[in-house]
Amino acid sequence: MSSFTEIINQNRPVLVDFFAEWCGPCKMMSPILKEVKAELNDEVSILKIDVDKNQNLAAKFQVRGVPTFVLFKEGKQVWRQSAMLKKNDLISVIKQYS
Repeated sequence: MSSFTEIINQNRPVLVDFFAEWCGPCKMMSPILKEVKAELNDEVSILKIDVDKNQNLAAKFQVRGVPTFVLFKEGKQVWRQSAMLKKNDLISVIKQYS
Protein backbone atom coordinates (compact mmCIF):
# COMPACT_ATOMS: atom_id res chain seq x y z
CA MET A 1 0.00 0.00 0.00
CA SER A 2 1.30 3.44 -0.91
CA SER A 3 1.99 5.96 1.81
CA PHE A 4 0.01 9.18 2.06
CA THR A 5 3.08 11.16 0.93
CA GLU A 6 3.58 8.96 -2.14
CA ILE A 7 -0.05 9.37 -3.11
CA ILE A 8 -0.14 13.19 -2.82
CA ASN A 9 3.15 13.51 -4.72
CA GLN A 10 1.55 12.31 -7.96
CA ASN A 11 1.61 14.45 -11.10
CA ARG A 12 -2.16 14.47 -11.27
CA PRO A 13 -4.35 16.24 -8.69
CA VAL A 14 -5.18 14.26 -5.56
CA LEU A 15 -8.37 15.21 -3.73
CA VAL A 16 -8.24 14.23 -0.07
CA ASP A 17 -11.59 13.94 1.70
CA PHE A 18 -11.14 14.24 5.47
CA PHE A 19 -14.36 12.73 6.83
CA ALA A 20 -15.89 10.99 9.85
CA GLU A 21 -18.28 8.02 9.99
CA TRP A 22 -20.67 9.95 12.27
CA CYS A 23 -20.82 13.00 9.95
CA GLY A 24 -24.10 13.34 7.98
CA PRO A 25 -22.75 15.78 5.34
CA CYS A 26 -19.73 13.46 4.84
CA LYS A 27 -22.09 10.58 4.01
CA MET A 28 -23.93 12.84 1.55
CA MET A 29 -20.64 13.69 -0.18
CA SER A 30 -19.75 10.03 -0.80
CA PRO A 31 -21.92 9.51 -3.93
CA ILE A 32 -20.87 12.95 -5.23
CA LEU A 33 -17.20 11.93 -4.98
CA LYS A 34 -17.99 8.69 -6.85
CA GLU A 35 -19.59 10.75 -9.65
CA VAL A 36 -16.56 13.09 -9.78
CA LYS A 37 -14.22 10.09 -10.06
CA ALA A 38 -16.43 8.48 -12.73
CA GLU A 39 -16.43 11.69 -14.77
CA LEU A 40 -12.74 12.59 -14.39
CA ASN A 41 -11.41 9.02 -14.29
CA ASP A 42 -7.59 9.13 -14.41
CA GLU A 43 -7.43 12.94 -14.20
CA VAL A 44 -7.73 12.75 -10.41
CA SER A 45 -7.07 10.47 -7.45
CA ILE A 46 -9.52 10.64 -4.57
CA LEU A 47 -8.38 9.62 -1.13
CA LYS A 48 -10.74 9.33 1.83
CA ILE A 49 -9.20 9.85 5.28
CA ASP A 50 -11.24 9.00 8.39
CA VAL A 51 -10.23 11.70 10.92
CA ASP A 52 -11.06 9.45 13.87
CA LYS A 53 -8.73 6.69 12.63
CA ASN A 54 -6.03 9.08 11.36
CA GLN A 55 -5.87 11.77 14.03
CA ASN A 56 -2.18 12.56 13.40
CA LEU A 57 -2.82 13.25 9.73
CA ALA A 58 -5.91 15.34 10.50
CA ALA A 59 -3.87 17.35 13.02
CA LYS A 60 -0.99 17.80 10.57
CA PHE A 61 -3.36 19.40 8.05
CA GLN A 62 -5.25 21.31 10.76
CA VAL A 63 -8.60 19.72 9.96
CA ARG A 64 -11.05 21.35 12.37
CA GLY A 65 -14.32 20.24 10.79
CA VAL A 66 -15.60 17.56 8.47
CA PRO A 67 -15.94 17.23 5.61
CA THR A 68 -12.72 19.03 4.69
CA PHE A 69 -11.41 18.67 1.15
CA VAL A 70 -7.76 19.33 0.34
CA LEU A 71 -6.45 19.21 -3.23
CA PHE A 72 -2.79 18.34 -3.69
CA LYS A 73 -0.71 18.59 -6.85
CA GLU A 74 2.82 17.17 -6.77
CA GLY A 75 2.77 17.15 -2.98
CA LYS A 76 1.68 20.77 -2.58
CA GLN A 77 -1.66 21.85 -1.18
CA VAL A 78 -3.25 23.94 -3.94
CA TRP A 79 -6.85 24.26 -2.68
CA ARG A 80 -8.88 23.57 0.43
CA GLN A 81 -12.46 23.89 1.59
CA SER A 82 -14.44 22.72 4.61
CA ALA A 83 -18.03 22.26 3.47
CA MET A 84 -20.22 20.20 1.22
CA LEU A 85 -19.64 20.88 -2.45
CA LYS A 86 -21.61 20.31 -5.63
CA LYS A 87 -20.20 17.85 -8.15
CA ASN A 88 -19.64 20.52 -10.83
CA ASP A 89 -17.86 22.82 -8.35
CA LEU A 90 -15.47 20.04 -7.39
CA ILE A 91 -14.86 19.13 -11.02
CA SER A 92 -14.07 22.72 -12.00
CA VAL A 93 -11.60 23.09 -9.11
CA ILE A 94 -9.86 19.82 -10.02
CA LYS A 95 -9.70 20.79 -13.72
CA GLN A 96 -7.94 24.05 -12.78
CA TYR A 97 -5.01 21.97 -11.54
CA SER A 98 -5.09 19.09 -14.05
